[in-house]
Amino acid sequence: MAPVRLNALHPLAAAVTGVSAGAITTLLLPGGLGAAAGLLLCGGGLIGTARLYERRLLAQREQVFAGLGEVKVRLATNAIRLDNLSQRVEQMPMREADAAPARAAINELTAEVGLLGDLIHQVATTLADHDAQLTVAQARQAPPAKPAPVPVIDPEAARQARLDAIAAEREEAERAAQRRAADKRAAVISTALSEGKVEVHLQPIVQLPQRRTRGYEALVRLRVDENTLLLPEDFLAIVEQRGFGPTLDALVLTRALAIARHLGTKQGGLFVSCNFSDATWGSSKALATLSRILDKYREHNGHLVVEMPQRVFRALDPASLGLLGAMSANGVRFALDQVADLRFDPIALFDRGIRFVKAPATLFQAEMAGEGSLDIAAGDLASMMARASIALIADEIADNPTVADMIELGITYAQGLIFSPPRPVKPEVFAEPEVAPPAAESEAALARPTAEVLGYPPPAASPAQDEAKPERQSFRSVLRRASA
Repeated sequence: MAPVRLNALHPLAAAVTGVSAGAITTLLLPGGLGAAAGLLLCGGGLIGTARLYERRLLAQREQVFAGLGEVKVRLATNAIRLDNLSQRVEQMPMREADAAPARAAINELTAEVGLLGDLIHQVATTLADHDAQLTVAQARQAPPAKPAPVPVIDPEAARQARLDAIAAEREEAERAAQRRAADKRAAVISTALSEGKVEVHLQPIVQLPQRRTRGYEALVRLRVDENTLLLPEDFLAIVEQRGFGPTLDALVLTRALAIARHLGTKQGGLFVSCNFSDATWGSSKALATLSRILDKYREHNGHLVVEMPQRVFRALDPASLGLLGAMSANGVRFALDQVADLRFDPIALFDRGIRFVKAPATLFQAEMAGEGSLDIAAGDLASMMARASIALIADEIADNPTVADMIELGITYAQGLIFSPPRPVKPEVFAEPEVAPPAAESEAALARPTAEVLGYPPPAASPAQDEAKPERQSFRSVLRRASA
């Protein structure tokens, strides 16, 4: 015998069953107990009927929504099929007179399908709005919520809360003031960069043990006004943050090239080194711009050295390595700077254009004391690098005992305050060289006949020549000439 499903029963079955059970109980049980039990059974039957009606209505509503969803899916499928049919009709080789009725029929079907879909959507929306209104009505009939209990205020907690609020306001005001100061400082730095107020100070790089100057490092300074000169630690962070790094590097490079041009007129193979910012090393576009500047002044590149941090060198992408090779082909030499460890491949460094390796003197001293990670003796490092035509530069030397340690290690070059602090560059270094007149013009001027030869009166002297006075010479120079 198949089991009876309660969902299949009619909702009135509960009421009939309850009333029947109540009547039987009333007849069987004597007195008021039978009547009370009968009433309870009748009420239970009526409640069951109401519940069954509610469940049936919910089931019917779900069936309606499911049916609407299925109709929507079928309508969407039919719309896709009509679209495909329309495309096929368009692709079929037929005359326009034959294709017009088919297109009209397909368009009519498409319009009817769209209209039917809109109607079904309206029905679903109406049912959903009806359910929402029923929910709101039931919520209104619900008993009002109990009022929230009045919190008991603790005087000490309230005082602490006020103090915390005041402290938070002060911190926010301090942060706002710091932001305003940073924005103002960034505006001042941007204005100084746009006006080209970049100064270069030179610190010598000497050769050991003679301490003869063999090169200079160009250290950038920013002139804000007549009395304010910013050091790199004062403005480099803002320059990097605001994206002014490539602009600053271009200004420093042009000044370094002017210094290289001046050093080219001296004897001894002097050079000048300069640094680029991290933003420039990380941008192929900025490197390409600097490469074009170097290509324009390639005749001075032999006296220029570009310093590159070790971490940047190890993370260069292929595009930046290609630009590095182009600069090296134009005669630019590179120096590895900000060295954190002394584990090098000299051949690979030489192939990339590296000709110098600059490291702090404390790092060399640590290797000398056996606290480093080299597989060779510290004294053999300089000779190993020299065999690859790479020179070591010991930086940040502040006393003579450190100089003696570097000489013992065989390091070629040194730099630090013990030799000289950074000093400003003379203005005449940046002046453009005077262009000598061509030889042909000079010879023509010599061969040109004067006014006396042609018989004409000499030209009148200019006021500048009339006002020119003989140059005064000091007594010391006269005495020196007389004693010579």
